[in-house]
Amino acid sequence: MAPKYAPSLRARLTLVAFLLQVAFIVIFAFCVKIEDDGKEKVQNFIYSYANFQDIHVMLFLGFGFLGTFLVRYGFSSSAFNLLVAAMAVQWATILKGFLLSHHSNWVIRIQLKSLVDAELCASSTLVAMGTIHGKTNPVQLLIFALIEVTGFVLNQWIIQTLFQPGPQTHWLYSIVLINIFGALFGMMTSCLLFRSKIQQKFEKEKVGRRTGLFAMFGTLFLWMFWPSLNAALGRNFTAICGTYLSLAVSAVTAMAVSVLSSSKGKINLVHVQSSMLAGGIAVGAVVTLSPAPWIAMTIGFCATLLSTLGFRYMKKHMLFAFDFNDTLGVLCAHALPGILGWFAQLILQLTSISHNLIAVRFVLHHICILLITVFVSLVMGSITGILLKCSFWKPQRHNKCYDDQAYWEFPHLLVDK
Repeated sequence: MAPKYAPSLRARLTLVAFLLQVAFIVIFAFCVKIEDDGKEKVQNFIYSYANFQDIHVMLFLGFGFLGTFLVRYGFSSSAFNLLVAAMAVQWATILKGFLLSHHSNWVIRIQLKSLVDAELCASSTLVAMGTIHGKTNPVQLLIFALIEVTGFVLNQWIIQTLFQPGPQTHWLYSIVLINIFGALFGMMTSCLLFRSKIQQKFEKEKVGRRTGLFAMFGTLFLWMFWPSLNAALGRNFTAICGTYLSLAVSAVTAMAVSVLSSSKGKINLVHVQSSMLAGGIAVGAVVTLSPAPWIAMTIGFCATLLSTLGFRYMKKHMLFAFDFNDTLGVLCAHALPGILGWFAQLILQLTSISHNLIAVRFVLHHICILLITVFVSLVMGSITGILLKCSFWKPQRHNKCYDDQAYWEFPHLLVDK
């Protein structure tokens, strides 16, 4: 007799996916126009398209393979990443066009930069998804993506409305908070979806030799193309160079700290593949300031040290203290380096301000932006967690978490009825 897995999602997944996709097509048909600037220089277009390609690879290959380390969740890790990212990009294009564009008459004009912005919003969703990785079905993930993108764009709109950042700081306030917002949003959702029967070391929540290698491929894709992400902030060689040097320091530091903190003196692949990105995340906050190479390297060193130690000692305690089971360690890999980089940028900015009153105003302005982001992410994450707990979405049983057989056909396992 065939084993009983998660209940069929045919009615819900098909209905939700079709309704959302048809609604997006209708909105694009009536409200979206492509704005092709024929006067744009060929060099600018080539640079913009190269940047778009790199972020595209990060989104679908990097994040897609990153979660494949789970021994029985490889199909779902890569495919659900594609599903969520594809839906999030469309929704982000619509929301950013309506809330953040300066065009009127309900017309959204998209350029190549608009697609890059949308993919950056989607990357925040993929960061958040790492906290609930393996514990939700694809219908829940679609709802999760819609609310996360809505919260992220809403956070951008609030910041730009209240603080009215200038053209030089627009990119900083809209992009550098990707990791902080996504990690805290996912953390809150994961806390509310926590199941007491899923223990810290779930039977299928483990790494295999082959699956660990695939996950390392995802990390390498992200590691190689992360300078392109930060280049969207700085748009200069200093940003690319600083990010690359910071990432190089991260790779070395992650391995050294992993060995040092191990009781057996061995390297932990999971710690390395997540913490070696911490330098790129943290330095993303300061690339617009064109820091000296040693400053970028120091930030990368501190961020990786904090991230690796967090993986080693903090992750297991979060489960006992807050009922927070973070599958991919997003809190340590993204939130802590992001906050560290945010305050590093604050310190670097203050060194260039000589007037005390201006310095105080800048500090308040800077901290308020971070607090608003934390507040919006936690509130939206709480709403999402409460909504996803509804039995209507048919969540899988606790013993079928981290298992592809709940959703995928395996020809060699099919049983004729």
